[in-house]
Amino acid sequence: MRYISIIGCGFVADFYMRSFELYDDISVRAVYDINPDRLSEFSRHWGLQTASGLEELLENGEQDEVVLNLTNPASHFDITKICLHSGRHVYSEKPLAMSMAQAEELFSLAKRHNVYLASAPCSVLSESCQTLWKAVRDRVVGKPMLVYAELDDGLISQAPYRSWKSVSGAPWPFEDEFDVGCTIEHAGYYLTWLIAMFGPVRKVVAASAELDRNKLAGSATAPDFSVAVLYFDHDVVARLTCSIIARHNHSIRIISEDGSLELDECWNNDAAVKIRRRRAIRRRLVEMPFSKRYRLAGPTHRKVKRMGAAAMNFALGPVEMLDAIAEKRTCRLSPELALHLNEVTLAIQGAGSTTGAIVMKTDCPPIEPASWA
Repeated sequence: MRYISIIGCGFVADFYMRSFELYDDISVRAVYDINPDRLSEFSRHWGLQTASGLEELLENGEQDEVVLNLTNPASHFDITKICLHSGRHVYSEKPLAMSMAQAEELFSLAKRHNVYLASAPCSVLSESCQTLWKAVRDRVVGKPMLVYAELDDGLISQAPYRSWKSVSGAPWPFEDEFDVGCTIEHAGYYLTWLIAMFGPVRKVVAASAELDRNKLAGSATAPDFSVAVLYFDHDVVARLTCSIIARHNHSIRIISEDGSLELDECWNNDAAVKIRRRRAIRRRLVEMPFSKRYRLAGPTHRKVKRMGAAAMNFALGPVEMLDAIAEKRTCRLSPELALHLNEVTLAIQGAGSTTGAIVMKTDCPPIEPASWA
């Protein structure tokens, strides 16, 4: 049996628990939340042992246990820092930290204590991403040149979000979501995919803005729109857009020499990867109206059914870390990746209306594809 413990029993914790139900060899040893009512509701719903405090949870951990930091974003740094000082492996929800100084401190702590550190999202390990990535590696439609990636979720301020609850009764944390912003919350889904496929981001040209002032009674919040042009090695450029303004669109297109690779929904681990060819017909260049699905040959990973807006296995990240610990190898979701992802995300979020390029200072090693991809 392999063990994890959970700090933070809010909305996202139920998504993790639903995913862990797929794994008979993983046990949630204990959970803790600073809110006693939320801790009681969550533990009762899932039948879990509770810890009376953070110190108790960390002191009683099993060997090679992974601690999941599922607290609100403002608490990620403090909680992860305490866990790392205790010699614990940590998998944190995004972002790793709210500043690069904090993220770099966590990175250094993990190295000093020789423990694993990673941050969400883990959808880079999903079948949909791994299939798309293999099509890129195999040059199915030739050399990639340009990527269009969208993470738009509709005009959320007009949605009945105050009534959204998880299966154990946790409310959607709309105040955190609006204060942190959709870029920090969502950009990582496609950023990890792009970094896996094309390597580290070398340069960012971005802009962000708060356009909807109806959130939180009109008080100022984080940007609810951002657009970034990301420059990679080998002449690959990507445009990434995030918003909680425009109509729902989670698609990605990788435009290559002989056509494009397309996927409609990154929050669906089983989303179809489609090949669309390009042909010169008479005097016209035509994007073919029909596409063909590209598939991997064998089995991939365990899937969860749709829950709310997503059909994602949230356990893929913690399971990868547990596997890496047991096999004494580098985790595919490395601390270098977490640090680089944090830097790129904050660069996009903080761009505001300024112009010019932001050169990235961090780097990260290549990510290994899944063994089945």
